[in-house]
Amino acid sequence: MARFVFRNGIFVDRQTGVPMEKPFAGQIVMPHVISDIPDYRSPVDGALIGSRSQRRDDLKKHNCVEYEPSLSPTKGKFRNPEFCKKRGLQVSEEFR
Repeated sequence: MARFVFRNGIFVDRQTGVPMEKPFAGQIVMPHVISDIPDYRSPVDGALIGSRSQRRDDLKKHNCVEYEPSLSPTKGKFRNPEFCKKRGLQVSEEFR
């Protein structure tokens, strides 16, 4: 299978330099660049996190996972009144 690189505004075969045949729209897969995350402090140890790789390393180091409401037994809803009061949140209707 040929591998192509983007040179001088067109895709060419990496080894031969022959331009790629143009298929109809939607067949070319282009790379998608996602901007990095803004800096923040780790909630576990306060370390400065400034990139996605640092975030992955921090989660792994502290045996944590990304927040996903479906993983929570309360599905992201709050039921502890003291927790809510301390953080300026409201107890969810189901738990009042």
